[in-house]
Amino acid sequence: GITGAFQYGLQVSIINSPAEYIKTFICETWLKRFGSPPSAEMITLMWSFIVSIYSIGGLLGSSSAGYLSVRFGRKQAMLFSNIPALLGAALMGLSRLCGSFEMIIAGRLFSGVCGGLALNIHIMYAGECAPRKLRGLIAITASTSIAVGKFVGFALGLREVLGVEALWPILLAANALPALVQLLTLPFFPDSPRYLLIDKKDKEGCI
Repeated sequence: GITGAFQYGLQVSIINSPAEYIKTFICETWLKRFGSPPSAEMITLMWSFIVSIYSIGGLLGSSSAGYLSVRFGRKQAMLFSNIPALLGAALMGLSRLCGSFEMIIAGRLFSGVCGGLALNIHIMYAGECAPRKLRGLIAITASTSIAVGKFVGFALGLREVLGVEALWPILLAANALPALVQLLTLPFFPDSPRYLLIDKKDKEGCI
């Protein structure tokens, strides 16, 4: 769960704290490029785009979750979701260094793809792997992980942690950590019995 639906909850909440710093960064970058400050409407437009493009990425990720989970298996699809997560974290983490607020927009898009994939495949993978007696309990780990992710995002955004002007790129790139944890641990997990039996026709592996 920490490497599945957690990603969605983290990215939803983590963007709130550095809002003013990102708007200032957009203004400074625009001024350097064009020699004049952007209008208030343009800053609002760019900020709205940064926030909302996550949902577009989530739509793309959710739409491809079914195909990937059948084509490659639940476990492999979960591992694939780390690629956009790490790419998005790198783009957002390096955005100030490169002087590009467009990198934040692209990073949020990739993070949305990760969130859409992770949330859907997490529910599928956990439900199919759980023993019958624990299936209901395991299924609610998705909503629990979302709540934990939101809490961690708010906690990291505190001024005493990463919610300061000097550290906001690190805050935006925080989703790289659970992605790395998943890359190191998930390969040791079994694949879904349902996938092995129905999609791979591997009865022995399923048992």
